[in-house]
Amino acid sequence: MTTRPNVLEFTCDLISRPSVTPEDEGCQELIAARLANAGFRIENLPFGPVKNLWATHGHGSPVLVFLGHTDVVPTGPKEDWNSDPFVPTIRDGHLYGRGAADMKGSVAAFVIAAEDFVAAHPDHAGTIAVLLTSDEEGDAIDGVRKVAEHFRATGQRIDYCVTGEPSSIKQLGDLLRVGRRGTLSGTLTVRGIQGHVAYPERARNPIHQAMVPLAELCARQWDAGYPADAPEFPASSFQISNIHAGTGANNVIPGACEVVFNFRYNPGWQAEALEREVHAVLDRHGLEYEIRWHRGGEPFLTREGKLRRAAREVLIARCGVVPDENTGGGTSDARFIAPLGAEVIEMGPINASIHKIDERVAVDELLRLPAIYREVAEKLLLL
Repeated sequence: MTTRPNVLEFTCDLISRPSVTPEDEGCQELIAARLANAGFRIENLPFGPVKNLWATHGHGSPVLVFLGHTDVVPTGPKEDWNSDPFVPTIRDGHLYGRGAADMKGSVAAFVIAAEDFVAAHPDHAGTIAVLLTSDEEGDAIDGVRKVAEHFRATGQRIDYCVTGEPSSIKQLGDLLRVGRRGTLSGTLTVRGIQGHVAYPERARNPIHQAMVPLAELCARQWDAGYPADAPEFPASSFQISNIHAGTGANNVIPGACEVVFNFRYNPGWQAEALEREVHAVLDRHGLEYEIRWHRGGEPFLTREGKLRRAAREVLIARCGVVPDENTGGGTSDARFIAPLGAEVIEMGPINASIHKIDERVAVDELLRLPAIYREVAEKLLLL
């Protein structure tokens, strides 16, 4: 009888597959084989170039989903790493490699937790499921976004969703993510009239035109958090990430200026309201412009309920810390599952090294993760 690898060995196997988004490089195939062997039903849900895996055990409600991704961000210059990013390496009590924290360690942990859970409780109530995509770190178009649309069309219910994103700050379990701000991006093109810098009266400089309204948008305090009396969400923010204009010559007034910006916003706003506010500012300043909008996801909040209580109790018992329950940070695929009516949380390892050179996870914390995820499942499905 072949002994299945433990969470450290399994994580190393996943890291060794260079699954830079949207590639999967066989990660989901490996995971599907393990879960099928444990009695899970396997369904592959490919959309475009993206692989998505839906594995379930049991029937009916409640439905608990462990959500994760097998893709990783690019490594950056490999020569800057102390070891090859796709050769998992242990040193100083940490496992190094791209995806160690974000989030192949969590994926390995909750796959093992799911296996252990069904082995111990083969006749459990409800459904335990694993949902994976290879499109979380990329465009996030053909991944969980499309899967959620498929679930909506087929009537697939989700009651609880545990996302394995690295959420901890200083020690495992010190932060429980219970919501996320929404994300709205815009690409603004301001039209001018190209001309010689010595004859500005014959041209119209789109950079000059854009500066004042952009400064107004940057300086505005969009809100003070949500709700206003006891904020569970930080204040909404507007940030410019790119500005491009010009021909490269220092004596030419450009004919256009492109500005890329992003809102991170709380439930006090909706995307269309923010879009209207931006258009009103630009119109008031008389710009000739167009904007391409991309709504990346609406904000969500999981209020106090069975999932938050279960996760909190497990983290207190197994990590010895009362987690901070907040809605900070960026975005995750949880934003596509919450609108299905699910209670959603994020809980995983320390996130200090994610997307960085020498990404790593503490081995002792990695070894504790499967039991944490399994106990959450037991609190939710052993009725």
